[in-house]
Amino acid sequence: MLELTTRLAKTDGVLSRATLSLTWEQRQHSRQRVLLEDGQPAALLLPRGTRLRDGDLLASAGGQVVRVQAALEYLSLAPCADGLRLARACYHLGNRHAPVQISAGGVMYQRDHVLDEMLRGLGLEPRAISAAFEPEAGAYHGHGGGHQHGA
Repeated sequence: MLELTTRLAKTDGVLSRATLSLTWEQRQHSRQRVLLEDGQPAALLLPRGTRLRDGDLLASAGGQVVRVQAALEYLSLAPCADGLRLARACYHLGNRHAPVQISAGGVMYQRDHVLDEMLRGLGLEPRAISAAFEPEAGAYHGHGGGHQHGA
C-alpha cells in the first residue's frame, strides 16, 4: 500500500500522475486509508493536525507524488449582493458553527434544510449545488490551513 507521509511545501514544477479526491471532512483527517482516483489503495500518514487543501501535493518515501483534489459535495449556495445581508447570514451560520465558504457574491455551506430556512428568514434564497468545498480555515488556523499558498 502506498504511504503518503509528506505534504510538499513547494508545488511549482512538481508533477503528479495520481489524484486523491477528498471531501472537506476527509481533508481534516491526517491519518486514514484512502483510494486514489485510479483505485489504488493508499494511507495518509501525515503529522497529526495536518489539514489538506485542494491542490496540495503529497509524497511517499519512494518519491511518488499525489495531488489532493477537493471532491464534489452536496452544498447550499446563498447568493447575496447586499454586503450587510451577507454579513448577517455569515454571522448566523458561524453562530451555529457551520463551516462556510464566503465570496463577494454569497456564501456556501454543507446542505442543511434548517440552515436553508434560517437564511430564507434573513431574505436570502439558498439553492442546492454540487461543488468543491473550501471553507474558511478560521482565525486561529490561518488562511491556508496552517501553510501558505502562492501570494
